Amino acid sequence: MKRFFTLLFVCLCLSLGIAGCGVTSTSGGGDIVVGAKSFNEQNILGELLAQQIEATTDLKVDRRLQLGGTFICHTAMLAGEIDAYIEYTGTSFATILQEKIIDDPVKVYNIVKEAYDKKFNVEVAEPLGFENTYAIIIRGEDAKKYNIQTISESAKYTPEWRMGFGYEFGERPDGFPGLSKIYNLQFKKSPKTMDTNLVYRALHQGLVDMISGNSTDGQIASLGLVILEDDKKYFPPYEAVPVIRQDTLKKYPQLKKPLSQLAGILNGNEMQQLNYQVAGELRDVKEVVREFRKSKGL
Repeated sequence: MKRFFTLLFVCLCLSLGIAGCGVTSTSGGGDIVVGAKSFNEQNILGELLAQQIEATTDLKVDRRLQLGGTFICHTAMLAGEIDAYIEYTGTSFATILQEKIIDDPVKVYNIVKEAYDKKFNVEVAEPLGFENTYAIIIRGEDAKKYNIQTISESAKYTPEWRMGFGYEFGERPDGFPGLSKIYNLQFKKSPKTMDTNLVYRALHQGLVDMISGNSTDGQIASLGLVILEDDKKYFPPYEAVPVIRQDTLKKYPQLKKPLSQLAGILNGNEMQQLNYQVAGELRDVKEVVREFRKSKGL
């Protein structure tokens, strides 16, 4: 595991064009560097965090969105290349901490908060108010045709199907290997890995028959897709939470105000709507976030 993180750290330095990965967290004149993973919801949440900081403090925010997956963002924060980003508790729990999956959101949050404090000197703030769990999704017509409501029920049909998902899901401890084992999912061909932004298009066009998406994705409702129930409780709770370096909080204690204002700010339906506005209606992320903040009186 240590060698794995070292390799990821080197890749991070190369990908960001950093000559020497020091502890500084400023770039391009910004006081605070906010990062995000490489998918639509993360861009929205990263922008939400950045705008709230700028609106309530005199700090300038540098945005480093589309950084990559979980390990890239986590390693960037530990290296001081970003100060904060939005993480999901289940991802931290299973992927970063390598804990055995449990389905109690309060316990997961508390364990993650304590571990990040002791191991990484990172503060885990209060949840934003929604959970974005992994979702196993099929076309609505297939759910109706085969009368499928759960992942267990789909196992009867997957030998004739092909699955598609993002690159990270194929490797994560809470990803495809464990999912296929616990549900005994066998497929006609090896799963197709692709950019997470392409999985819905692949399902809609019939290139795959089942995908792993996110429960708050806007395309689910707009394309008439169906989320299968995780009836064996394979996936842990994934509450969205801001994570921020403790050194940054000590340097800029005024950051506590915007973090507290974002606690419980949006629910799952609202997040799905924001995702659809950006991914479905192709609206500008900054504009969508500004409108959302205004609607909340922020």
